[in-house]
Amino acid sequence: MLTIGSRGSQLALWQANWVKARLEEAGHACRIEIIKTTGDKITGVPLAKVGVKGLFTKEIEEALLDGRIDVAVHSMKDLPTELPAGLRVAAIPVREDARDALVGRRLAELPAGARVGTSSLRRVAQLRAARPDLVIESVRGNIDTRLRKLDEGQYDALVLASAGLKRLGWEDRIAEFLTEDVMCPAVGQGALAVETREEGAAAEACSRLDDAATRAAVDAERAVLRALGGGCQVPIGAHARVTGGELDLVAIVAAPDGSQIVRSSTRGSAADAAVLGEKLGKALLAAGGARILQAVYGAS
Repeated sequence: MLTIGSRGSQLALWQANWVKARLEEAGHACRIEIIKTTGDKITGVPLAKVGVKGLFTKEIEEALLDGRIDVAVHSMKDLPTELPAGLRVAAIPVREDARDALVGRRLAELPAGARVGTSSLRRVAQLRAARPDLVIESVRGNIDTRLRKLDEGQYDALVLASAGLKRLGWEDRIAEFLTEDVMCPAVGQGALAVETREEGAAAEACSRLDDAATRAAVDAERAVLRALGGGCQVPIGAHARVTGGELDLVAIVAAPDGSQIVRSSTRGSAADAAVLGEKLGKALLAAGGARILQAVYGAS
């Protein structure tokens, strides 16, 4: 019996059940154990102000190291770039849509002064760059909670990950998919991380869920983040695509007020994903990203 650790949100449980179903198809009996994380307990503060890495993963990884669970399923964008000793990402399955989406109204249709809900510094910065006349307000909670607040009129629109909306069957709520030139996605957005201990039956079983193209894309994006020294809640975006063995990678570092966005891109062999990501991260730092990040960290 493999025990899968997961957060208790509707989306987290969808993801854990998806992995459970794939493992059961391969002949492995599984059960899911819900684990409450620090990020689940801190609900009244924007995540960018908490300043703790692994907000949604730390307690689950501790359970993995302790042997209380055998498999951890995370949203890849929540997973810090440095894993605890003894753990590895055994699989990164085929990725869902990596784009951000507007729910409520399209960006061009929002009037000046419209209230848009998001707690992501990355999204705030890019929204302010695209539409400085909007009022950006913090919103926390699971997807269904955020949608309820929108329906109650607390916001005119929300920015949410397309992947979560699609997985939970709410794609029809999407007013507009935001292209990466308007809203560069978070590192790993739309991808799952299936984490296990380094050795053992669970690692071997989960490794069969790995998708090579998705892993290469995510490796490149996480290498950008690592080179920039950023955590999950900083104004950094990166998105890679793999086509026929070639990898296209774009990344940004944005000033929180939207006044400056440093953007760069590269292309190369998917086999060199991590190297391409590291080089692009260093290029962003040299092009002005370092000054932006110093200002962000100094203000936090």
